[in-house]
Amino acid sequence: MNTPEIPSTRRTFLKHSSTALIAGGLVSAIGFPHVLRGAPPTGKLKIGFIGCGGRGTGAANQALRAESDLVLWAMGDVFDDRLQTSREILDKQHPGKVDVPKERQFIGLDAYQKVIDSGVDVVLCTTPPGFRPIHFKAAVAAGKHCFLEKPMATDAPGYRSVVETVAEAKKKNLGVCAGFCWRYHPAMRETFARMQGGEIGTILANYNNYNGGASDRYQNYQRENCKTDLEWQLRRWYYFTWLSGDHLVEQACHSIDKMAWVFGDQPPVKCVGHGGRQVRTEEKYGNIFDHFSIVYDYEMGRRGFHFSRQIANTSGSNTDSFFGSKGICEINGSLKQFYTKDLDGNVTWRYKGDPEDMYQVEHNEFFASIRKGEPINDGDRMASSTLLAIMGRMAVYTGQDITWEMAQNSQERLVPEKLDWDMKLPTPPVAMPGVTKYL
Repeated sequence: MNTPEIPSTRRTFLKHSSTALIAGGLVSAIGFPHVLRGAPPTGKLKIGFIGCGGRGTGAANQALRAESDLVLWAMGDVFDDRLQTSREILDKQHPGKVDVPKERQFIGLDAYQKVIDSGVDVVLCTTPPGFRPIHFKAAVAAGKHCFLEKPMATDAPGYRSVVETVAEAKKKNLGVCAGFCWRYHPAMRETFARMQGGEIGTILANYNNYNGGASDRYQNYQRENCKTDLEWQLRRWYYFTWLSGDHLVEQACHSIDKMAWVFGDQPPVKCVGHGGRQVRTEEKYGNIFDHFSIVYDYEMGRRGFHFSRQIANTSGSNTDSFFGSKGICEINGSLKQFYTKDLDGNVTWRYKGDPEDMYQVEHNEFFASIRKGEPINDGDRMASSTLLAIMGRMAVYTGQDITWEMAQNSQERLVPEKLDWDMKLPTPPVAMPGVTKYL
């Protein structure tokens, strides 16, 4: 397979400069006056789509299904081949709702800003999560409602930026919908409502896992057929902590978000963890680990136990168990099992509702809230759950106890301050517990 050409904007910088991020913001806000006066929008809503990979294309598909009066107006990605593949899929799925001519197809490291400035009303932020804080900040500065795929950052500086942007979104009455999709799952909602209503008594502990196999996600992209360090890392983004946060933060964060949910989104006191890189030993796997185990300590002796693994030929499971003073709640989302038991093991309740697509539900509710003039804002919990996962990674990478305050105040910046296609970007070292320092 031939490697696509590096985009022509080879010298474009991706900056944390607030001046660069808010450029055009006033014009965009004036062009979207209902945000300023708080009135529900009428007419066709224009969607801007940033990050055209598989999950992003899925999110765009669900957004366009949310109501009839929507149009995909602009798309942006660093690679043209990904954008074109995504556009073709969406055009087939939604004939007449994809209006993205060549002049609104933006390629390069600055594509996100061009999408935001193209006259859209709603922005879908679905790039690798290392870019999420930058794109979210730019979109809110320009007065745009945002759907953000999880997680929201890969380091503490990114988390702090997201927290600040959430506050700005609230001031502007902007919608912020998070891709922590289990919070929108009807069965999960009823199950958690029952637990929080006392179904199994006081919640004392949660055990959750996100264990699966592993294979090379990007077999067509190896170092020898990618022209620069940056292209290689962006093509294989999942394997680099600065881009993905490691699989704990990028994927298993769903399990950690459910732990946060049952404990009322109150932060833990501290966590400690173990993990490593047992089989991902080749350079093509970047610097992420392949297994994690973490214990989160909450007030009053409550605890959350998390396990995640990505190793081929091992058993897989994605379950959540909640232990209360009067019983136990078991969840297996893959098997659609949601039930509670008393302390003698007798089933006391089982979910029997119709299954619904949680991915579609979140977009349906998001766009309905925008139309109503009362936009959803998931900002506080999405930021907190993201930091919970980052906090766990810090504990595992360093081998130290990490408190919530340490996680919030960490000065470790993983995402480079500026990016250029031709820059030297060596693979970051693999963390070594007991050697890697908390910063």
